[in-house]
Parts: sequence; structure tokens; C-alpha cells
Amino acid sequence: MVKNWLQRNLKGDPILWAIVILFSLISIAVVYSATGTLAYKKMSGNTEYFLFKHSGLIVAGLAFMWLAHRIDYRYYSRLSLYGLLLSVPLLLFAYLLGGETNGASRWMTIPVINQTFQPSDLAKLALIAHVASMLSRRQQNVQDFRTTLLPVMLWVGLICGIIILSNTSTALLLFGTCLLLMFIGRVPLKQMAVMVAIGAVVGGIGLSTGQRLKTAQSRLESFTDKSKPVPFQLEHSYIAIATGGITGKGPGQSTERNILPHPYSDFIYAVIIEEYGLAGGVIVLFLYLAFLYRGLKTVMNSYGAFGGLLSAGLSFSLVLQAMVNMGVAVGLGPITGLPLPLLSMGGTSLIFTGISIGIILSVSRGEREVRPMTGEPADTVRIPKKTAYA
Repeated sequence: MVKNWLQRNLKGDPILWAIVILFSLISIAVVYSATGTLAYKKMSGNTEYFLFKHSGLIVAGLAFMWLAHRIDYRYYSRLSLYGLLLSVPLLLFAYLLGGETNGASRWMTIPVINQTFQPSDLAKLALIAHVASMLSRRQQNVQDFRTTLLPVMLWVGLICGIIILSNTSTALLLFGTCLLLMFIGRVPLKQMAVMVAIGAVVGGIGLSTGQRLKTAQSRLESFTDKSKPVPFQLEHSYIAIATGGITGKGPGQSTERNILPHPYSDFIYAVIIEEYGLAGGVIVLFLYLAFLYRGLKTVMNSYGAFGGLLSAGLSFSLVLQAMVNMGVAVGLGPITGLPLPLLSMGGTSLIFTGISIGIILSVSRGEREVRPMTGEPADTVRIPKKTAYA
């Protein structure tokens, strides 16, 4: 009975479902441990405050993932343009009038529910989906600069150019993801080189006129100049990792969580290794690689170009961010401030992560299940209104 219910309601790749649920359980446990002291100090001894808040957001993210996976993924091709058109004014509003934290204005508060929101989360999802849509529609003219590269370049340059004004690492990661999509979409390397050159110019202008130039320079110098002292947060990240050993100190036994800045977000991987040891860190790394493998397997099984590009872009976006976050924690890259997707405590970012995974699951359901048997290419079949939800 339970198996039948799961088959009816949780469609798509079952292994991907299992990975996401396992990540959710790990996230709840680790965030509860990492926020215990913070909750005790700020919430008058209520150490469960962030546990319940984060668990609620995890459930909300899973609910949005479920909703997104029930929708025929081809609808996201149409919605992506509207998402981009909405993202531009929201990004500008957040930069000019949004809430400022650590010298960066990248948040805005949603009225009524009083929840902070980063428009860059919406912009990332919309841009990846729209680039996948543009490339899939132009597969026959992929070498034409005017019809293929120019529209892609304009949208990528605009969105990444606005984001880099207040968030360098997110803009660079998003730009890199778009380049990967172009490579998978068979865009010639010469055109990609043009894209990189223009991206460097736009990025340089955005950095020099935005809020993060000094921060980016400082972090890059700290990473490359070994004569300088190790930054405070990295020093304690190293201590957490070194004292974790092979099996860790045990759940809830981290000491560096009381010292590390943002142990529940930017440096949650260090807390994971301190409490669960090298074994726990390797398991988390393996889960991300398994997630990427299942996402790319969805690409291989996709009938249409849009589904494959969409799944590839979203899978790479999540896993690349995870690799950057874990690399920072162990000293393989400069400090970025990027959270660890699926594990870090967050707000609306958990919902957008859930939507992204739901779209991957929608593609993995297989187009044979949702497309009419017309013989037309899968991405060009007109979707009847009655089949929007399966």
C-alpha cells in the first residue's frame, strides 16, 4: 500500500528522491547542533528555536519540490522569461534599497511574512532555465553568432552583471554554469571565448562600481599570499577539521561552532567533519557526487534538448556551489560566503533549491509519460492545458 502511494505521488528518479531526503535529515541534525549556542543567547535559552524554524523551511522546500516535479518541465521554458523580467527590477531594488549585511545589499524583506529573500536565487533559476531554452531552440543554428550567442550573451551579461555588484561569488558561479551549458549545448569554443572576454569586461566594471571589490581583493590576497596570517574563520575551520579525526567527536559535540562565524551556513562542512569525522565528510561528498550522477543520467535519458540542458544546468549549479563551499572549508579556495546547498540553514533559498530539484525530477519522469505520441520532437510538442499537472 505504501509502495503504491509512493509510486503515484513521488515520480521521477527514486534514487534522487532518496538522496534529497537523506540530505534533509542530515541538515536538520547538523543545523540543530550548529545553532544551539546561538539560539540560547538570542532566544532566551530556547535552543530549539532554529531547529523548528529550519525544519519548517526544509518541509516547505520539499513541498515546493513535489509541486515542481508534478508540472510538465516544458512549461519552465515559457516561465523562465517571465522570471528573468521579474528578476531584473528585484535585483536592482535589493542592491539600491535592500537590507545590508557585511557591506553587501542583496536581501529584501517580503511583506506580511517578514521573511528575507535574495532575488539572486530567483535570477539563478530563471537564467539557467532560459539559457537552456534558448540553446535548445537554436540547435540547428548553434554556430550562428547573431541568433545563438548574442541573445545568450545579453541575458547572461545583464543578470550576472547586476548580481556581481553585491555578490561576486554567486555571479562567477552562475557565469561558469552558463558556460558549461553552452559547452553541452554544442556552442563553438571560439564563441565561448568571446563570451568569456565580454564576461571579464562586464565583471570588471561591476566589481569596480559595486560593493564587493575590496572584499574580493582582500579574500583573494589572503588565499594567494602565504605570508599573511590565515583568516580567523579559516583558522577555526582548520581546527574543527583537524580535531574531528576519522569518526568525529559525536553529534552535538562541536566546540568550534561556538567560535566560527556562520557555522550553520558558510562553514557547516567544518562542523560536519568535527562532529562526524572524515567519514562523515566523505559521505557528504559522495552524496553530492551521487546527486550529480543522477542528474546527468537524467540528461542522458532525456528525449529533448531542453530537458537535458535544463537538468544539466540545475545539477551543475547545485553541485558546483557545494564543491566551492567544501573547498573553502578545507583551504582549497578563497573565502566566498556561499552556503552549502541542501545542508546550510537558509530561508527562501531552501525553497528555490527545492524547486530546482523538482524540475530535475520532472525531467527524470521521462517525456514518454507526459508528451503526446505525435512523432514530433519532444521540445516542440504543444502542451495541452489538461496535462500541465500529472
